[in-house]
Amino acid sequence: MRVLAIDPAVRNTGYAVVEGDGHKAVALAFDVISIPDRLPQSAALAAVRTHLRNVIEKHQPDEVAVEGIIYVQSHRTAISMGAARAAALIAAADAGLRVYEYAPMKVKMAVTGKGRADKQQVAFMVRALLGLPETPPHDAADALAIGLAHLQASDPLKAKMLERRQV
Repeated sequence: MRVLAIDPAVRNTGYAVVEGDGHKAVALAFDVISIPDRLPQSAALAAVRTHLRNVIEKHQPDEVAVEGIIYVQSHRTAISMGAARAAALIAAADAGLRVYEYAPMKVKMAVTGKGRADKQQVAFMVRALLGLPETPPHDAADALAIGLAHLQASDPLKAKMLERRQV
């Protein structure tokens, strides 16, 4: 299975394309879509959607996995995160792809064995699990972790632990 995994944010959306199954995976591509602060939010969201549409066209994933909604104390932050997530969901829906979401704690548990692992631990484990030559940027590492969790969720023995949900 080939999956496009997305860690959505308005200014720094991490994405990864991983291929494999619940036992072995390969990173085909990963990066961070960085949008300058000088662009208005609407233009930033359009850029995220366009970039992800291009990634979908290039890599032809079978499915998409995104990070689920996280609790934030600021309403403004929650709305901004929701908008970035919507841009990613629309890019996937336009391509006719099924989209699944995973809670951040479940992704961390799947990759590091600890649901409260910090970003450095996630990046280190992603590098080790995928045999990457260097540690990816945090947003890309988070996307790689989401992709690995999605591949693990395809294993019936691990699926219940990860609680994937189609959106």
